[in-house]
Amino acid sequence: MLNNIGPAGFIIIAVVVLVLFGRGKVSALMGEVGKGITSFKKGLKDGSDEIEKASDDDSTKTVRDITPENDKDKV
Repeated sequence: MLNNIGPAGFIIIAVVVLVLFGRGKVSALMGEVGKGITSFKKGLKDGSDEIEKASDDDSTKTVRDITPENDKDKV
């Protein structure tokens, strides 16, 4: 359905939205969308930084073998 909409169709849709909601509402909505995108990108970056930090912390820990002495040769 959206394959048939060209540049002229998008302009007509934009004009209709602008007439229905007004410039102030559309501007405020776009501002909120921009803030949401920025917040989403910041969350992704913080999450990847947290995962990387946890990975770095795990690599510095030493691993001990706690297998009882009589069970070590059964592997």
